[in-house]
Order: sequence, then C-alpha cells, then structure tokens
Amino acid sequence: MFKKIFLTILLLAGLLSPAISFGEESVAPDTQAPAVAATVEATAPSAADIGAKLEETITVNKVALDTVWVLVAAFLVFWMNAGFALVESGLCRAKNTVNILSKNFIVFAIASVAFYIIGWGLMFGDGNPFFGVDGLFMLHGADNSPAMGEAYKGVYSSMNWTGVPLYAKFFFQLVFAGTAATIVSGAVAERIKFLSFIAFSFILVAFIYPVVGHWIWGGGWLAKLGMFDFAGSTVVHSVGGWAALAGVMVLGPRLGKFGKNGKINPIPGHNMALATLGALILWLGWFGFNPGSTMAADAGAIARVALTTNMAAAAATLTATATAWLLMGKPDLSMILNGTLAGLVAVTAPCAFISVESSLIIGLIAGVLVVVAVMFFDRVKLDDPVGALSVHLVNGVFGTLALGLFAEDRFMPGIIGDGLFFGSSKLFVSQLAAVVGVGVFTFVVSIIAWYVIKAVLGLRVSEEEEMIGLDIGEHGAEAYHIEPGETYPVVRTEERLKSL
Repeated sequence: MFKKIFLTILLLAGLLSPAISFGEESVAPDTQAPAVAATVEATAPSAADIGAKLEETITVNKVALDTVWVLVAAFLVFWMNAGFALVESGLCRAKNTVNILSKNFIVFAIASVAFYIIGWGLMFGDGNPFFGVDGLFMLHGADNSPAMGEAYKGVYSSMNWTGVPLYAKFFFQLVFAGTAATIVSGAVAERIKFLSFIAFSFILVAFIYPVVGHWIWGGGWLAKLGMFDFAGSTVVHSVGGWAALAGVMVLGPRLGKFGKNGKINPIPGHNMALATLGALILWLGWFGFNPGSTMAADAGAIARVALTTNMAAAAATLTATATAWLLMGKPDLSMILNGTLAGLVAVTAPCAFISVESSLIIGLIAGVLVVVAVMFFDRVKLDDPVGALSVHLVNGVFGTLALGLFAEDRFMPGIIGDGLFFGSSKLFVSQLAAVVGVGVFTFVVSIIAWYVIKAVLGLRVSEEEEMIGLDIGEHGAEAYHIEPGETYPVVRTEERLKSL
C-alpha cells in the first residue's frame, strides 16, 4: 500500500513539474526559446562528428568481436591436446599410458615457455628472409589494440594481417606451436626417455618451428616466393612430421615390432574407445584450427572454411575405410580414425582457397594415402605406433601441393593464372619449393638435435624398462591398478586370428 502511494506522488510530481514557477529566476516562454535554440545549435554535433563517432564505435566493436573469435578458436585448438593424448594412449599399450599422458600434458607447458622466450620473436620479428631479429626475446612491443598503428613499425610488422591485440595473436600462434610438438610424441611413443622428449620439444618450439614459420607466415623467403599455407599443412603438420621422422630413425623400432625375414608383428593398442574419442576431439578442434586462421570474425570466410574442412575429413574417412578393407581384408578402426585426421591435415593449407567440391577430392585422396603410407612405413621398418608420419608428414606434404592444384582465382584474386586443375603452375612450383626447403631444413636440424640429446641425456629407455613399461620405469605409477599376481592383458593378434 505504501509503495502505491509513493509511486502516485512521484507520478503527480512529474506531471505538475513543468507548471511549477520558480519566482524571479523563471524565464518567460517567448524569451526562453531563442536562447535554447542558440544553445542547441552551438552544442549540436556536426554530421562529420557523428560519422566519426559511429566509425570509431564500429571499429571498436569489430576488434572486440574479432578478438573473441580468435581466442575461442585458440581454445578449441588448445583442446586438441586432449585429443592427441587420447589417440596416442589408446593406440599404444596399457603399460605406457601414464608416460604418454604425461608427454601430451607437459608438451603445452614446454611450448608456452619456449615460444614466449624466443620462438615468437624468431617467427614474427622483423629481420631477414630466414628469421626474425627485432623483438627477439620475450613477448614485447606496443599492444596494437584497438587497431594496428605506427607502434608496430619495426617490431612484428609482419603481423599486420589482422587488427586483434598482440596477446590474442600470440596465444593463437602458441597453440599451433604446441600442436607441432605434440605430433612428435606419437611417433616416438613407447621407447623414448621422458626427459629427452622434453628437451627435444623445447628445441622444436623455440627454434625449428618458428624459423619455418617465419619463412611462410612471417614474411620470409617462401612468402616472398609466393607460397601459401592458410592454416599449417606445412608450418605445423609437416614440420612436426619431419621432426618425428628424424626421431623414429634415431630411436629405432620398439622391441618385437619387426621379426626376422622382414616379418611385421602388429602391436595392438589397448583402448580403441579412447582413440576414437580422441579423434572426435581432434575433428572438433580443427574447426578452431582452420576457420580460426581467418584471425577475424569474417562470417562468410569462417563458414566456408568450416565446410571445406569438414567435407575433406568426411571424404577421407570413407576412402580410408574402403582402402583398409580392400588391402587388409577388414575395415580397421585405427585406419578409419587416421583417415579422418589425414583429410583434416591435407585440407589445412588450402581450406580457404578452394571450393567445397575440391575439398572432397582432396579428402578422397588423403584417405587412400594414409593407409598406403602406414603400410609403407612398416615395410621399411620405421616404427610409428600411431601413424603420425602417415597422417601429418605425408598428408601435410600432399595438402601443401594440393593448394597449388585446386586453389581458385575467386578465392585468391590475382594469384591464380594458367592453371593445373583449378590452380596455377607458378603457385604449384612455389608450393613444391616449400615442401623441399622445409623438409630438408627440418629433418637435418631435427636429426642433429636428436643425436645431441642422445649423446648428452640418452634417448631410449633400457630393454628391461621397455618390456616392463615406461609407466613404472619413467614415472613410478600405473594408469590401471593391477592386483598382486595379475598382469596387463596381452593380446596376441596372430593367435586370435587363427582361432577365428
């Protein structure tokens, strides 16, 4: 009741207030109007002022929206660490699960420190065609928010492709650097020392990865040559793949993988449910990896890149299934999962420059390539427990070349010329030069790094530790509690196949 009375009084006061006289200070209506009009005219903003204010508001809002999009995409890429951890642990044996999870967990921490201390400056600092020199140590330089300005002349000027703040750029690039190091983990699984893996991961992210990144994304010699890699088929995936290949060669195969007379002994993974969940997480994360590389909330570009990414993955899944079925007699689940990842890797470089139809073709080829590559690496006795070389190296190279074959002028105005398929022969040559240049540099520097680590720290665990499992030897813990007297379940594939 009191509330209603109070509101009524306020309402009456509002209605009567215009009629209340203030004595001698009151101004008659006929003399007040000209003064008010003059005041309004003097203080009213001009059309130019209104336009400038509106443009400033739009700019600030666009930068805010772009920043949110870039960070959300980066968070999705960060979540791919979980996918890699599950795929690798699922495709390997139970006795090495703690070790594999530890590697995949710590690798992003290593990458964060290495990329912050020196990797970022080498990759994006202004310098020469081969590496950055300005702003080399630690992340520094004026923040460019809300938009790029004069403060960036001379430091990180190669970052002018987008107007989001410096820290947003850094974090997005950081999660990519971490991904490159994670690729190596799977290829060297089940026999590498934990400390040695940490050491190589730091070297990769601090020096090898950012140098290649400078060549392509930092305005280096490959960028000047006209090479394109939208989201990292070369910068991320083939760099990780070449580094992994060097590690596999130096480490050697797991005990019992290859028998006499060229016999290949399968070593099944212990949990295909984990591997499948991991692959699905990676598929999801790729919608941050590729569409996020727009580095701006460009609605049309994001939608198209998301679709080309998805369709390549879907097509590769189907052809990997069919190829495994034909060559192996059964639709092997590990091949199906790696088929999806192969399609995603292959489309990563060209995803923004191709049509959806072309992404299907790229995916169809990638699915076949990954199965054939897995079988090839086994035959040449390069032991890769999870198929990382086939997924990231082989299809990273293929995806880089596919950009030169399938890119279209409507997505790359002024770049596409005479054409191989839709692409340009000049562009294809640039892509091929990148494959060769990046491959030689990454492999040579990586194999030197592996041998130095081997000499200083040792690289491989002892035979006894490998047989017992790295969980106990490296970490003193088990992923699965085993009662006294029990042992880890061992699946002997040949005996099971004979019983079928």
